[in-house]
Amino acid sequence: MGKLQEFEITLNNNKTAYSPGESLSGTLKISTAQPIPCKAIKVNCQGFCGVTSKSNDTDWTEEEQYFSSSVSIADKGTLKEGEHSFPFKFLLPAAAPASFEGPYGRIIYRVRAFIETPRFAKDYKTEKPFSMLYTVNLNEVPGIQEPSSSSVTKNFSYMLVKNGTVVLSAESDMRGYIAGQVIKVSAEIENKSEKSTGHVVASLMQKVTYNTKKPTYDLRAVAEVEGPGVKGGNKTVWKEQIIVPTLHQSSLTDGNLIHICYYIQVYLKYPEVSLTLPIYIGNVAVDPTLPSSSRPVPPMPAPRNNPTPAPSPAAAPAETALPSLPPKPAPKPRPRSCHAASPSAPPADLYPELPGVANYNGEKTRSPQIESGSQAAVSPNAFSYAPGLSFRKRQNGLSALPLSSSSSPQDTDRNQMSSSASLPPNYRSSAYPPEPPPSYEDSFNT
Repeated sequence: MGKLQEFEITLNNNKTAYSPGESLSGTLKISTAQPIPCKAIKVNCQGFCGVTSKSNDTDWTEEEQYFSSSVSIADKGTLKEGEHSFPFKFLLPAAAPASFEGPYGRIIYRVRAFIETPRFAKDYKTEKPFSMLYTVNLNEVPGIQEPSSSSVTKNFSYMLVKNGTVVLSAESDMRGYIAGQVIKVSAEIENKSEKSTGHVVASLMQKVTYNTKKPTYDLRAVAEVEGPGVKGGNKTVWKEQIIVPTLHQSSLTDGNLIHICYYIQVYLKYPEVSLTLPIYIGNVAVDPTLPSSSRPVPPMPAPRNNPTPAPSPAAAPAETALPSLPPKPAPKPRPRSCHAASPSAPPADLYPELPGVANYNGEKTRSPQIESGSQAAVSPNAFSYAPGLSFRKRQNGLSALPLSSSSSPQDTDRNQMSSSASLPPNYRSSAYPPEPPPSYEDSFNT
């Protein structure tokens, strides 16, 4: 190694596996045979992911860096001859995926050290890999305690002219497992043909997706069990168990360059019919005592000490009903247009005190005083309820003649004259009035 006899990174307690959020500490040991001029000595802690489309190739087509921290442990100077020790410490991020190594990509964590020398001199570097553990709590996955089930129907032909149908249904006892647990698989096979089926197989499959411009898929069976076929016209229930080996945890989030998932594939060798049962592999086993929602139930918030809101008027009883408000006054009538074709008479209930007023139907109403033979004098103008209508004063004091209940010929003529005077004028048979009639409000002042 020439001038440099030893250049090594040692992690404290020879620890090689860490969890997110932990601190990583170690020592950089350097032993030189003669002095080495240097600009700086640095230590770097890095985590990244690289994928490629070629198997076992380290020339990454896509790369994603999770974190990178550097510290300078020596400044510019001369590294003297002998042994040197430089301690260092890093804090790992709280969120980082677990280490992984596959044929088309890797998730790598490492500590590197550099001795930067002056120009035209050789730089020195070394590195120490370590593993990152990631805890997947299966109890945080929705529906993890429920069985994973599926069913498929297959129509097939045999002996060139015959047709048949096979119905395959399968389920697992739950959807999440850890290494060492047993997966209980149950399959129901109904053969509706005259030909026997091939063997039934259940495999624990791992599917790794390497997300490049054109994604690459790596699919392999990590465990497998097999059972006999079903004769024609029979129906069979097949049960088997699969022991989960040590596997990388399932990826619970999307968007990473490497995504890992697992499922159980149940299929018949003949006819070719298969189905899949998705499952999860984690570090924390499923706790059957948790609610079936598979998520921790948040505590209920304490009730607030707010006053009880008043009930709505529709739901409140009669004794608590709000007091009724007085009715709103009727709106005033708008003034009539001066181009009205014919004025209309006001309703008779506006003048209850006037005797002999005709109602809106044109019928004359009689005052109780007239029926009782009262001799009160009434002016003819009291009967002019039509707007703009007035009586001319009669000579010989006829406008102040008393009314009587006798039926003399003279009184009959007077009553007929009063009846004709109480009706509104007929403008249809006469020429158009020279002046427009007054408004409805002005008629009260006449």
